[in-house]
Amino acid sequence: MEALRQDDPRRFGPYTTLARVRESAVAVHFLARGADRDGLALVTAARPALASVPAFRRRFWSEARTAERLAGGPVPRPDVSPEGDGLWTATAYVPAVTLSEAIGLAGPLPERAVRVLGAGLAGTLSRVHASGAVFQGLAPGTVLVAEDGPRLTAFGPLGAAAHAEARERGQLSVRLGYLTPEQVEGQEAGPASDLFVLGLLLAYAATGTTPLADGPAEEAAERIAHGSAELGSVPVGLRALIAGCLSKDPAGRPTAGSVAAELAPEGAADRAQGGWLPAVLAAAVTDQAARARALEPPAGPVDDGPRVPPVEERTPTGAALPDGGAPGHVVPPGGGHDGDPGEDSRTTRFLGTGARTPRSDRATAQLTLPEEVTNAAPPRLPAAVPPPAQPYAHPAFTAAPPALPAAAPPAAAPRTGPVTGRRALLTAVAAGAAGLVLGGAAVAALGSDGSASATTDEKPTAEPRPALPGRPPEPRWTYARPAKAPAPLTAGVWQDRLLVLTDTAGATAVDLRTGRKVWERADAAGAQSVLTAGEDLCFLAAPTEFLWLSPEDGRIRHRVRFADQFDGVPDMKVAPLTGQSGSVLWFTGSHTVTVRAPKPKKGKKRGKDTQVVKAYFFAYDVVRREEVWRVAVPAGRAPGTPAYRLIAARNADLVVRQDAGTLTPADVRAGQGKAVFRCFDRTTGKPLWNRRFGTVAPGGAAAGDQEGRLFGAVGDDLGAFETGSGKPLWTLNGTASSVFGTPVAAGALLHTTNRDQEVGAVERATGKVLWRRSTEVPAGDGCPALTLSGSGRTLLAADASQVTAFAAADGRRLWKFQDIGAPAPDGAAVTAPYRVLATGKTSVVVQRERAFYAFPVE
Repeated sequence: MEALRQDDPRRFGPYTTLARVRESAVAVHFLARGADRDGLALVTAARPALASVPAFRRRFWSEARTAERLAGGPVPRPDVSPEGDGLWTATAYVPAVTLSEAIGLAGPLPERAVRVLGAGLAGTLSRVHASGAVFQGLAPGTVLVAEDGPRLTAFGPLGAAAHAEARERGQLSVRLGYLTPEQVEGQEAGPASDLFVLGLLLAYAATGTTPLADGPAEEAAERIAHGSAELGSVPVGLRALIAGCLSKDPAGRPTAGSVAAELAPEGAADRAQGGWLPAVLAAAVTDQAARARALEPPAGPVDDGPRVPPVEERTPTGAALPDGGAPGHVVPPGGGHDGDPGEDSRTTRFLGTGARTPRSDRATAQLTLPEEVTNAAPPRLPAAVPPPAQPYAHPAFTAAPPALPAAAPPAAAPRTGPVTGRRALLTAVAAGAAGLVLGGAAVAALGSDGSASATTDEKPTAEPRPALPGRPPEPRWTYARPAKAPAPLTAGVWQDRLLVLTDTAGATAVDLRTGRKVWERADAAGAQSVLTAGEDLCFLAAPTEFLWLSPEDGRIRHRVRFADQFDGVPDMKVAPLTGQSGSVLWFTGSHTVTVRAPKPKKGKKRGKDTQVVKAYFFAYDVVRREEVWRVAVPAGRAPGTPAYRLIAARNADLVVRQDAGTLTPADVRAGQGKAVFRCFDRTTGKPLWNRRFGTVAPGGAAAGDQEGRLFGAVGDDLGAFETGSGKPLWTLNGTASSVFGTPVAAGALLHTTNRDQEVGAVERATGKVLWRRSTEVPAGDGCPALTLSGSGRTLLAADASQVTAFAAADGRRLWKFQDIGAPAPDGAAVTAPYRVLATGKTSVVVQRERAFYAFPVE
């Protein structure tokens, strides 16, 4: 932190600058105080020479929108400069140092600190990847280490730029600090590219040096593409994970979610509690906070100082860009015109317009502008003083919905469900020209004091009045977890009578008829699955035990600890449940055994004992409470438990696929980019076959049916295969951007979903398209998740933005629903995606993090 320079601006909108904090290739960061003089803010101001470049400005707004969408936990919510006031963003100030500054002060970080750092960063990456986007903003200068965990300051390639400069004719030269093997070879960056850079950052944090990437750019690019990373100085406990991230093959790298889980199974926030920084860094952060508090804005009128004038966007020929003009493209090495001398082959150019076909740049990532970004006004984000910093929390795998258009709320309509608590929220809002209807005529969510008592009203609620066309029906009831309670880990329906929620503090049951809380049990904390165990017990699966609860009062009737039930597998680690059919559930577990070295020959030293992971696939009867069978299976990626997902449970066998994040590097290499499906005898557990189907990828969507078909995403298409032989049956063609999600089989139909935000129905036997409709959600946020109502007549598509209901038979769009996105008027914004649970034949429960809405459906 240093004093302001003579030519530094003294004000940015309502913020008065106090000091310089740091600067990067594209921006200067200032400490500032808001208009009310209470809160400190960090203002990031683009360098004036770059702010005048149209391509830079477009990218700046794009990355600002990304920051807004990811806000929460380690990502602060930004306040953005109004149009014509230069380019800057402001976020709540948090005392912190960059990762590069931290290494300079303290040297390599201890393993625990590296785990907290990596888990926090990987958690944010998983949210980005879940939306179908790529982050491209990781660099030692964009990662902050604060007292409560890591934070991020950049949300795209501009922030991570090691070099940036404006060029003639509106060009922008940007060179990234870190590249990946696929980018060096001229390929487009994908989610796996973020994992490679994360591996470089973790190695840097653990050793103080960056494998492969140190030194001149050309030499570093060659090492990244073809060299081997030297990780001998990396702690043993981190070596395998970092090596996996640095795999040359993108398919060989772990997912962001698996990295977060491996580094901090209990969550980065919990692991950071009690202090995670070395003493010298903790002291530096504390000292920075004290110095920041001591700064005062200048007395008297403040001169606004130099401003960046608004610049009209023009093409290289000087003509102004029309609305909706081309957003720019990459200029190949050699320049934008034939014969241009002196071009830097290690850079990527942004142009305002042009039709030249882009080519790969060996030494840089390809930085392309989103096509929807045009010469439009910048987005207006919440103004005034930025919100206070939120406590660090391990982020969910979600992306925030787009900002809602403002509109006057309609008058409240009578409610038929129970409304308790003084903090009920009215969420109905009518959208603009797109015809999107949000919420209901009047939707209430219970506040923190609204639903803590046991059921007292046993009568079911009255049927709500019919909804207007396109508007969702009024919910029969709403329920919200109190703001002081932990967010739900999972939710499940028991016998169409109870909605059972679990969190780190316990389990809660809600009456599905009334929406009232029935019971709450603290001794069932941490359960991660809710299932049915016969007619009279509710089954919960926790990380170390199985629980059977009374549906009447939540009392635990039976408790089976893995160590007591499963002989021969001490200290068993269990992956998330594979699936359930009837009274039998399937899951995987593993444990570590010591293999003693063989007795040495005379005169020779005895070798070292080795640790080997043994993994099993189990079938377990939850009614009889006994193991049905177990079969040995290959171990997964460290710590060793393979996670299986149920693809199809048929009368004689079941088909599963291992989650990509638990595949070992050897598995990935053997698969050659294709998923391996496993089939087991349902009665004995005997392995029947291992098989690939077309080019279905390890992480690609897949589902099966009772007739022996498997449906999987094959590139941009959806393919059907015969599981017995692997023979292709039919192909449903998609578009270049479609990418199908997990389909749902129902009778003779197969309901489909894709990243173009389309859902539809085809004939399962032939693949003939019967209907296809759009959810009218902007593309790029992943595939909507599909749920069929109990009657099979209504198909519901849920994503990060809304729930859309269709008639399953013909695709008629019935209604859309969005909630307000906050649990209370003063609560934090909710960015979790929607989830739909079918309950009986005539209702569904829609969940958005803490809020639950019971809707009638056909």
